[in-house]
Amino acid sequence: MSSEVNESPSDTAGPGHPILRRIGPGALVLFATVLAYLPALSGDFIWNDIDYVTAPALRSLGGLERIWTQPGATQQYYPLLHSVFWVQHRVWGDHPLGYHVATLLLHATCAVLFALVLRRLFAGARTQLPGRSQTVARGGGDRPHPYAGAEWLAALLFALHPVHVESVAWIAEQKNTLSLAFYLAAALVYLGFDETRRPRAYAAALALFACSLLCKTVTATLPAALLVTFWWKRGRLGWRRDVLPLLPWLAMGAAAGLFSSWVEQAYVGAQGRDFDLPALSRALVAGRAVWFYAGKLFWPFGLNFVYPRWTVDAAVWWQWLFPLGVLAVAAALWVLRRRTRGPLAAYLLFVGSLFPALSFVNLYGARYSWVWDHWQYLPDLGLLAFAAAGLTAAWRRAAARPSWLGQGLAAALAILLGSLTWAHCGMFHDNQALYLTTLERNPASWMAHNNLGLAWSKMPGRVDDAVAQYEEALRLRPDIAETHTNLGNAWSQMPGKMGNAVAQYEEALRLQPDYADAHFYLGNALVQGGRIPEAIHHYEEALRAQPDLAEASNNLGMVLCRIGRAQEGIGRIEAAIRMKPDFAQAHFARGAALLQAGRRDEAIAECERVLQLRPGDPSALRMLELIRASQ
Repeated sequence: MSSEVNESPSDTAGPGHPILRRIGPGALVLFATVLAYLPALSGDFIWNDIDYVTAPALRSLGGLERIWTQPGATQQYYPLLHSVFWVQHRVWGDHPLGYHVATLLLHATCAVLFALVLRRLFAGARTQLPGRSQTVARGGGDRPHPYAGAEWLAALLFALHPVHVESVAWIAEQKNTLSLAFYLAAALVYLGFDETRRPRAYAAALALFACSLLCKTVTATLPAALLVTFWWKRGRLGWRRDVLPLLPWLAMGAAAGLFSSWVEQAYVGAQGRDFDLPALSRALVAGRAVWFYAGKLFWPFGLNFVYPRWTVDAAVWWQWLFPLGVLAVAAALWVLRRRTRGPLAAYLLFVGSLFPALSFVNLYGARYSWVWDHWQYLPDLGLLAFAAAGLTAAWRRAAARPSWLGQGLAAALAILLGSLTWAHCGMFHDNQALYLTTLERNPASWMAHNNLGLAWSKMPGRVDDAVAQYEEALRLRPDIAETHTNLGNAWSQMPGKMGNAVAQYEEALRLQPDYADAHFYLGNALVQGGRIPEAIHHYEEALRAQPDLAEASNNLGMVLCRIGRAQEGIGRIEAAIRMKPDFAQAHFARGAALLQAGRRDEAIAECERVLQLRPGDPSALRMLELIRASQ
């Protein structure tokens, strides 16, 4: 089977080195992608980026080992992804620009790999995309391939589509761009194996697939996607040629998906009331989500970070129209397959790749919305390939029109999508922009109100505004323990409001008795009120619920030292340092405790360690002066 697409007259005409003509489309995609995403490069860390940029306790070689061997050390068990973040942190630390550049370049790489995969698929296959069935010309015939150039149009659509901004401008979603790069590389190498049957190519493709799973398990859908593409090309699937080689892939994908689902529930928190849905309700969510994602792909306006989480009710008849519509389209395309298999193949690739995000398994993001833009990053490939092939075939058949018309239309579409992407990047600049824009488009998002309150609580003079946001979030969802805790923290910053804070912490614990943060902050409030035994109890409860909560261990140690239990207290503080080696406050607390115990040299060493972590720290400087003055 030929691996090259016949060049069209426009591809061969004109001056220029053949290598330049070959790399030109990829360079154009790269340039257009970088240009469209320039506003994203100035963005700050947002929402849960801090959970992906390597935590202080994991920045050592021992931390890298924990990333691979200890589920729960990172928010999700994607060890290759977090290893890449680990390396990146060594390069540019806590500066967001480097992460944004890496994610953007990965996105552009995915677009180019997408084009290369389509180039190989279109070459030598029966043209089973839009239009009549016909065989691609081989050899040096002068009849151009009906979809020549479609691969680069598809890549451009993917690279510039604004629905993908969330996956590129949000640093945490580097898991999308990195996993998709491995996914497409695995597909490209496997398509080569399908032609040559060389074991080395098979092993390389399998290794790339494993890498994609270790970055994000939505890529488990790749073997099924390959089977769909082989059916599209050949009209049938052969057991020995098509299915048997992919059985290990299917087993790996299933195992990775099941494990990831368990981690999502056990460590991320995808369980409880928000996820308690019967099977029929899940089918209703899935059917509506398919139409939602397809709609955003073909009409990319009104994009948002958090969409309204619609109410699911099996007793409402019209909600059944969504899943029935999905089945009806599948049935119609099945009937149409004898004329052309392309539409059904594209549909199966889209819906099949969406399956992990259609509520049949619990994903934490479904707590806030049933649909997210970043969940359609990979699934969009199938429909974009179909759309690009259809557009390319349409303007090539319009022989009476000028030859440059198709290129002009493609350029106009790229400019439109690129402009929308440029504008949409502004939403992800920082937390305040993110949540204010979200609330403009979805005022009922309790999560956005809560998180905007968090952003404002860190700004001087905006605590009252933060309280208002928390109260609005609780009006919408009064049963959220995190929001009660955040409101308590805001009250605790205001003179005379500590009683209000304690009441909010206690309400949070009534709703969620094992909520470590509420126990910790209530302990802090009780210490300020002189209620030491109760504070100790809540610190211990916080550590029972979350044994690696370094702040609780440190504060418990300081309280124990205060009441004369110095040896036990120092032990707790040292445990906090083991949990979080760069925890300056714990090093200072240990230094103060050691000084009180007469261990001056060790106290000096701890003060010097604090000054390494926080140069010019006034408390550490004062302690050093006190020690030296008393010598």
